[in-house]
Amino acid sequence: MQNLIDIKGVTHAYRTRHGALPVLDNLDISVPQGEFCAVVGPSGCGKSTLTRLISGLMKPNAGEVWLSGEKITSPRKTVGMAFQNPVLLEWRTIIENVVLPLEIVAPSMPKAQANDRAMHLLEMVGLKGFESKRPSELSGGMRQRASLCRAIVHKPEVLIMDEPFGALDNFTREDLWQTMRDLRAAEPFTAVLITHDLRESVFLGDQVVVLSGRPARTQYVLNVDLPHDRTIDILYEKEAVGMLHVLREQIRIAQGRDGGTDGGAH
Repeated sequence: MQNLIDIKGVTHAYRTRHGALPVLDNLDISVPQGEFCAVVGPSGCGKSTLTRLISGLMKPNAGEVWLSGEKITSPRKTVGMAFQNPVLLEWRTIIENVVLPLEIVAPSMPKAQANDRAMHLLEMVGLKGFESKRPSELSGGMRQRASLCRAIVHKPEVLIMDEPFGALDNFTREDLWQTMRDLRAAEPFTAVLITHDLRESVFLGDQVVVLSGRPARTQYVLNVDLPHDRTIDILYEKEAVGMLHVLREQIRIAQGRDGGTDGGAH
């Protein structure tokens, strides 16, 4: 299977008043077309830096980032992004928020066609009937559903998610994992998910990349050999539990200390 994303020998450091702060060190990650890659690692190891490199918002000090066979040298309009904060515009309705990427990427698209595309996604995530509401009129989980619709409305090359479910309660978070599963089945896309939740990484991922402590390298890659139509119950089955134990151990090693971590470990 052809890789959509290739991160090759990427090294990056931030300049601070105290000198260079190394974040990534000779990092290698490959994500095949159509796969869902979850990235976990200790706090501060450079996971969010990775999202900025893939989206072209930042250039590495060394190494290369390739997307769809092209070296990334500038921001890509064809990348979808979802964050922990949905960042919806309060002066726009939900449907107006969802169509925003189409206004940027495909400004010549007729408004009716853009609205149809947005409504299709909103209906898929259970927001039909809320399209004329303002963001403040929706719950946190509903706002995040709208944010996911906005992130994929323009059918991006890759969807980058930086802890999009981290601020939600456990029940809402698990519900949104299943929403993401359904979106992926209906709207196939390649995704990179940054998460602190190991259960989330196993439920959503085709592969889970564990980064080492800063400066981060690829420490371990777990292939998640579970059905794509998985339900929450699968996380309690022997195979998934075994994967979680492996990931916990790898995180413990990355943190450079003894002792276990919980299912939401960094």
